[in-house]
Amino acid sequence: MDFFTAPDSRAAAAALEVCQEYTEPWLLHHSLRAHAWAKAYAAQEDIAHDGELLYVAALLHDLALTAPFDSHELPFEEAGGHLAWVFAAGAGWGRARRKRLAEVIVLHMGDDVPAEDDPEGHLLQVAVSADVSGSRVGEFTPEFRAEVVERYPRLGFVEAFTARFADQAARKPGCAAAGLVASDWPRRVRENPLDLPAR
Repeated sequence: MDFFTAPDSRAAAAALEVCQEYTEPWLLHHSLRAHAWAKAYAAQEDIAHDGELLYVAALLHDLALTAPFDSHELPFEEAGGHLAWVFAAGAGWGRARRKRLAEVIVLHMGDDVPAEDDPEGHLLQVAVSADVSGSRVGEFTPEFRAEVVERYPRLGFVEAFTARFADQAARKPGCAAAGLVASDWPRRVRENPLDLPAR
């Protein structure tokens, strides 16, 4: 089964173009890996979902960590939700679908979302946690893990991503990123099994 091909839609193509234009290669690859993890996990667990919505959310979920879209006041996931709403409006999505996209992006930094309540939100949470801190990464086969990282190399992801989160935490001490930075999250990111072969 193919877990790497984007949905055939104008919105999906535009999301990739935006990500390619505004994110560094390490962050672009993180977003593409997140989509692959999410699709594979959905297949493993038989979670029905909206493929286009999931793809666009995966591609745009960290866009507010980049300098052009960084908010000085809002947590990056909230700023990203607003940005995604604007993107979706430009893509011609209706208001309800724009709201769903924004919700999925905001929730990826929140408490666990059950698949039965929000399949796309759940899948993005699982995928991002696997890619960032190695949570549940063992639920994917070693062969698939190797294929994902071969297609979309990590490119110094650990150092760059933890530095970006540390910056968010310093400027926005009440945000979710600050809570993670103050926990054992940095250690878990450094010890992600996905990075072990490169060490």
